Amino acid sequence: MRFLLWVLRYDLGLTGSKYGCGEGLCGACTVLVDRKAARSCSIEMKDVAGKDVTTIEGLEQNGKLHPLQKAFVEHDALQCGYCTPGMIMNAYSLLLNSPRPSRRQIIEQMDGNLCRCGAHTRIIQAIETAAKQMGGSAR
Repeated sequence: MRFLLWVLRYDLGLTGSKYGCGEGLCGACTVLVDRKAARSCSIEMKDVAGKDVTTIEGLEQNGKLHPLQKAFVEHDALQCGYCTPGMIMNAYSLLLNSPRPSRRQIIEQMDGNLCRCGAHTRIIQAIETAAKQMGGSAR
C-alpha cells in the first residue's frame, strides 16, 4: 500500500506537501482531490485513480503566483512556512467551492490545519483578501 503523499514527494518530486502527523490530523499534507481538500498522508493511491489531484505546485501559472499565494505573502501569513502549502490548499478548496466565504466559514474550514507559529489571524486575513481580489473566481 502506497500513500499519495509519498508518491507526490518521492516519485514525482513535488515536495510542497509536507509530512506532519502522518495521521491526517494536522493538514500539512493537504492537496485537492477533485477540487476538495484531502490529506495526502492518509489517502492510498488506489483511491485517487482517475481523479484530479492538485498540489501547491499546481497553483502558480506561467511563473505567476495565484492570488491566494500572493495574499499569504502580503499578509505575512507564513512564518516557518512548513504548514503554509497545506493551509493554502485547504483555503483554495474553500474558495473553489464557496467563492465568497464568511469569516466564520473560513475559520471553520481552516480549523483542521495546525500552525505552531501562531499566524492564524494573518492566515484568515489573507484568505479574506484573496477572496475579494479574486471576485468570486478561484482561478
